[in-house]
Amino acid sequence: MTVSETGTVRKADFPADFAWGTATAAYQIEGAVAEDGRSPSIWDTFAHTRGRVKGGDTGDVACDHYHRWREDLDLMAGLGLNAYRLSVAWPRVVPDGRGAVNRRGLDFYDRLTDGLLERGIAPYVTLYHWDLPQVLQDAGGWANRDTAHAFAQYADAVAGRLGDRVRGWVTHNEPWCAAFLGHMMGVHAPGLSDLETALRASHHLLLSHGLATGAIRAAVPNAQVGITLILGPQHAASDREGDVAAARRGDGFLNRWFLDPLYGRGYPADMLELYRPHAPAFESAIQHGDLDLIAVPTDFLGVNYYQRSVVKHFPGGRGFMNSTQLRPPGEYTAFDWEVYPDGLREILARVHKEYAPPVLYVTENGAAYDDRPDTDGQVHDEDRRRYLERHLAACREAIEGGVPLRGYFAWSLLDNFEWAEGYSKRFGLVRVDYETGRRTVKDSGAWYGRLARGETG
Repeated sequence: MTVSETGTVRKADFPADFAWGTATAAYQIEGAVAEDGRSPSIWDTFAHTRGRVKGGDTGDVACDHYHRWREDLDLMAGLGLNAYRLSVAWPRVVPDGRGAVNRRGLDFYDRLTDGLLERGIAPYVTLYHWDLPQVLQDAGGWANRDTAHAFAQYADAVAGRLGDRVRGWVTHNEPWCAAFLGHMMGVHAPGLSDLETALRASHHLLLSHGLATGAIRAAVPNAQVGITLILGPQHAASDREGDVAAARRGDGFLNRWFLDPLYGRGYPADMLELYRPHAPAFESAIQHGDLDLIAVPTDFLGVNYYQRSVVKHFPGGRGFMNSTQLRPPGEYTAFDWEVYPDGLREILARVHKEYAPPVLYVTENGAAYDDRPDTDGQVHDEDRRRYLERHLAACREAIEGGVPLRGYFAWSLLDNFEWAEGYSKRFGLVRVDYETGRRTVKDSGAWYGRLARGETG
């Protein structure tokens, strides 16, 4: 049994400048989808399409953070957190996707930034958390190279307004999800099911990261710029050759397809070979100079970690991947995701060893559980508290092993709109009553706050 399964964590176990934060995303919490000049995003369209989201839920109101942001910032301050990872809604700031900036939309993030700083909380701004303006999707979306240039213009507008106060910038959150869940599997917006489109989208997402990194640094010379990837170990179900090869394919699909080009290695040759029969025209989307732009040096890498995969060779399974994922015995969350803290230590150590980003952050980590208020009105979510403690112990182990980890952002501050699952899954450290909007700090949130303040252990 590893330390990450048993050990108590203390603030003193982490660097003095460690970021103790939470994370959210604009469409999941803001609501106010038609206020102050905001235009529809692909998620507005997707959620309002019958059968796309569980229960017919939408982000129209969500947590009403657009109106209750002061209360939410006070919650963070009350917990003693010193960092907050938020995302900016592109259709709120540039409703037409490119061109004119909507002053009222940008004003909201200006107020939010000031409010965070007034409370001693450092803002880390994510520019894209999946809410592409629908008008750009109508013109081809991420499959259209022009969208990458529109994103750089949008990044310039936001950095130009907030850059005097915001130092930490994340260009994209989980481009794997945007590309493959949205364009190959069809379970996220825009709801397409075509591998070649997904691959083109993945390339243009990465290209836009490189372009936006340059735009941010031009506007904010001292900016710290990075990108956030969803990563996880891919373990072979056995040492048989087929299972080992299947795990290698899974690693290429989730991890190496993004890590390799970001760190100057180009797209993995084995994955290009795997994709070529199914997407013969993809490589024509890669123009001269693109790979250099994608590999622009960055200041940090954000890692979102939720689970590992145990992979078995299975011809005909998962389409061209010829594999299937097993469900090992153990503990699982309400999302049916395995609780495997050592996978976080493993992936942090691997990224540090193989790619050597100067700084790493865990930009998302958390768990959905079916927690409900007790008779006292409080939420006694011991499962989530233990989940956080065990994964933070894994972070401590990674740091002890030499990983330059400088922060942890729990997902999520609030229960919120959980994409295709609607409001059926709760990740929050703070419970949200969706009927009244009332916020209640859960036991896990109170514990995390005590840790951030140095009051545990």
